[in-house]
Amino acid sequence: MSNFLSLTVLFKAGNLNYGESTANITGLKRLSFQGKSYSYISRQAIRYDIVRIMNEEFGMNLTPVGTDGKVVQFEANATISDYPEIDLFGYMKTSGEGSRGKIRKAIARLSDAISIEPWNNDIDYGNNMGLSKRKEDLDNMIFQTEIHRSYYSYTLSVDLDKVGVDPNDNVSLDNDEKKRRIMMLLDSIKMLYRDIKGRREDLSPVLIIGGIYNSGNPFFYNEVELIFGRDSIKLKADPINEILERKFNERQIKDSTYLGALNGTFANLNDIKLADARKLSIEGFFEEIKKELETIYS
Repeated sequence: MSNFLSLTVLFKAGNLNYGESTANITGLKRLSFQGKSYSYISRQAIRYDIVRIMNEEFGMNLTPVGTDGKVVQFEANATISDYPEIDLFGYMKTSGEGSRGKIRKAIARLSDAISIEPWNNDIDYGNNMGLSKRKEDLDNMIFQTEIHRSYYSYTLSVDLDKVGVDPNDNVSLDNDEKKRRIMMLLDSIKMLYRDIKGRREDLSPVLIIGGIYNSGNPFFYNEVELIFGRDSIKLKADPINEILERKFNERQIKDSTYLGALNGTFANLNDIKLADARKLSIEGFFEEIKKELETIYS
């Protein structure tokens, strides 16, 4: 039976991904939904920071890159044996004009991280007065930056049975190495952060829901919503509970699902219809997922 890891993560941060500038205004990456604008962090930006953490904090070697003509790509001789990055996130390698090349699809798939709260046209006004005053006859430069602080949600899905296996290069790694790579991926998500415009923003989960399933469906993607009260924040429980009651291959989703939450953040966790043993701290959530990985890769 196939094994798929699916995690939907909620975190709180601000001003995380920018697009093109117009004149002196730097715009956030945004999308529209139901007549409102929401800021988002692209999946490429999240992937970049996950890989960076895996490299900086856990010593993972970055995959070497080169060019084929004008196309920047991974080196043709780089294999998943040596580079977990292309094991998890895939590659496309060509070796000359007209060559068919080699393609390995990502087995760890990320969604964009989309804000839970709409953007309300907030703009920061700035200038370089601190520098321009140091010398006479220097102009003060004015700039404006769109800003948005919100909760964001993204989903990660991993095909666990394809970790460490690449038919293109006849590679099949041992289970200990497969497990090590997924553990490193999980630890990177648990402590994820992003450096942008002189700030360091914490992208680690304040809430995470998911588990290991026999279906690759990202069950809770786009289904984690919040209700903001005067003195509390609540999860919108009904959509989550409806998903938990679904069955696949005669097994209910709730029987494979865990929920981890930062203590004191959400007021109605009791409304989520999971057994108490499956409602945990953030650390407890990752510990339970790792226990299941030990079994899968034993």
